[in-house]
Amino acid sequence: MASYIAPSVQDKFETLSIDLKNMILERNVQIHTLQDLIQVLETIVAEGE
Repeated sequence: MASYIAPSVQDKFETLSIDLKNMILERNVQIHTLQDLIQVLETIVAEGE
């Protein structure tokens, strides 16, 4: 399964660093809303702590 970033969230996604975008895409996630994006980012932060 490939990651999916909905067009409605694409602008916010593009503001992230290339490393962070790659981390998100490697997770094979489906991001349809801003809340989905925030949830993935929170997971990445929690794993880094």
